[in-house]
Amino acid sequence: MIAVGIVGLGTIGKSVCRALDAGLPNLHLVGGLSRNEARATDFLASLASPPPFLPLSKLIEASDIVVEAATRTLLEELAPQVLEAGRDLLVMSVGALLDHPEWASLAERHGARIHVPSGAIAGLDGVKAACLGSVERITMETRKSPAGLRGAPYLVERGISLEGLAAETLVFEGPAREACRGFPANVNVVAALSLAGLGPDATRIRILAVPGLTRNVHDIRVEGGFGTLNVHIENVPSVENPRTGRLAALSAIATLRDLVSPLQLGA
Repeated sequence: MIAVGIVGLGTIGKSVCRALDAGLPNLHLVGGLSRNEARATDFLASLASPPPFLPLSKLIEASDIVVEAATRTLLEELAPQVLEAGRDLLVMSVGALLDHPEWASLAERHGARIHVPSGAIAGLDGVKAACLGSVERITMETRKSPAGLRGAPYLVERGISLEGLAAETLVFEGPAREACRGFPANVNVVAALSLAGLGPDATRIRILAVPGLTRNVHDIRVEGGFGTLNVHIENVPSVENPRTGRLAALSAIATLRDLVSPLQLGA
């Protein structure tokens, strides 16, 4: 039985908690943590088998794996503590990994592992396999509604407003590393893609705001000696948070399930 602790009880964290509470074989929810203790405690109490609200040190101590479903800022605080304790870490704020390569070494020294779900995209197994050979180019286009991009640091710092857009508008084009810094709540998908492939500086992304768009759309293209891989995803945004697609939470749940599955699929 693997003990699972959840940090962050927003859209993704709550979905993972509910799945564990409903029953995933050999996985047990041992506690949760969020910035708003009162609301978090109320949510945890609503589960069939309510786990306690725990401070970070206690949550790490009780867990075999800690799921980060919070923010990049909080991940930068908790990741070293989790890994130094020899606990595994499942990361949803994947963009932070691009600026903290030392976390992998820290995990290795303490016998821990960092798990990165596919999140809101598909095809990472094919990208990993392709990159064992020659890959010339990996690009991605992401389309979201203006509401799904609202508040991104890149837009705020440049005074870019998406209000009243009448047509599809390119708001960013560049390397994955810069995109993840400028849109930390929006493009963790390209961070995962870059880690699976050519890295954050060689992986390119275009981000477009599309008025009236009701889905988060991602198009990935990989070109190399193996041929060409094209992946098209239309992800339904979560009702609670248009920045987060429903597939992201399902991907985290699937990653946890695979930890204890006797049958492993994919590269």
